[in-house]
Amino acid sequence: MSPGELQNKVVAMAGEIENEMRRVGLWSSKAPSPEQMAFKKAFAIDTMPFSMWLQFIFIPRVHQAAAANQFPSSSSVGAQAVREFDTVPNTERLLSLLSEFDALFE
Repeated sequence: MSPGELQNKVVAMAGEIENEMRRVGLWSSKAPSPEQMAFKKAFAIDTMPFSMWLQFIFIPRVHQAAAANQFPSSSSVGAQAVREFDTVPNTERLLSLLSEFDALFE
């Protein structure tokens, strides 16, 4: 996949992830507090729910990476999503999208 194709794919996937989060009711109208943004652990598990991290940290960072055409060497957001959403109803498509995102960087 060329850098431009990857860039387009990543932006499209971020949009699909956002749309799916909205569809299943995981999109929040309330932004994280400054205290929540002061996370120290991966996926901000020490300060906010995973869905909030996806919305306010992951998706914006995906857009920043795409705009700069600088991508990570790997991603494990799909694996974390499986752990976080294993008991959340109707998240199968979201889990699939996040796993597909990880696969872009294997």
